[in-house]
Amino acid sequence: MSIKIENLTHVYNPNSPFQTIALDDISFEIKDGEFVGLIGHTGSGKSTLIQHLNGLLKPTSGKIFINDVNIAAKEVKLGDIRKNVGLVFQYPEHQLFEETVYKDIAFGPANLGLSGEDIVTRVRESMDLVKLPFELLKDRSPFELSGGQRRRVAIAGVLAMKPDFLVLDEPTAGLDPKGRDEILEQIKNLHQQVKNTVILVSHSMEDIAKLVDRIIVMHRGKVSLMGSPREVFKEVEVLESIGLGIPQITYLMKKLKENNINLKQDILTIEEAKEEIIKWIRGNSNA
Repeated sequence: MSIKIENLTHVYNPNSPFQTIALDDISFEIKDGEFVGLIGHTGSGKSTLIQHLNGLLKPTSGKIFINDVNIAAKEVKLGDIRKNVGLVFQYPEHQLFEETVYKDIAFGPANLGLSGEDIVTRVRESMDLVKLPFELLKDRSPFELSGGQRRRVAIAGVLAMKPDFLVLDEPTAGLDPKGRDEILEQIKNLHQQVKNTVILVSHSMEDIAKLVDRIIVMHRGKVSLMGSPREVFKEVEVLESIGLGIPQITYLMKKLKENNINLKQDILTIEEAKEEIIKWIRGNSNA
């Protein structure tokens, strides 16, 4: 299972004074089970790209293959594609509308024509995946829940469709630190448990560094960089030139080196920094 993008271009308002090239001849592949981070400055084309993955937008030119199926082909039903590609927009809780948590999560599976028993199973499983207690919350109104819980209800509604690919657009936007940490932890655990393919769009270099296997960096509709977090975050000058940066802890390690504290420079997380600093302190105390 994979997502393959070939020479994808998307132009808004073509042949008009407002013509804008949002995606400019991009190509890449996302393989089964990968956790990919998609980063870029506002206007880089990230949101336009992910809306192509389940057919919400159609290419001006180029092709998109989901599990080797060209989704633009006339015989392809977009409904089938959208079962495979679950897209969670920013503030997905704004799309909650049912009177109970159960009914909201069950809406998608019900539209698949599943039996009542299968729907119950899917709702329970998806709530378990995002750590929402089924018996405690299933009959509650989603609008009585905290912001983080509502966000998890919305994600559970997508998971209940059992998509092969889960695309999350800024899933922590607007949440307080506790809610934000909870959502990120659930996304991480979800990927480990289900082994599905996850694409995470985020402005947080720290979140991307902690979670993903590979990063795709977009700038002005093109893929600017692609590689592992360590490979991408080594390109400090390139990232800063396009309005991005590197994790704050990585900046700190660079500053320490400038002050003759010789530490590894490819540190991406606080946990890694802690280990490296302790190692340096022990080494120097024995000197």
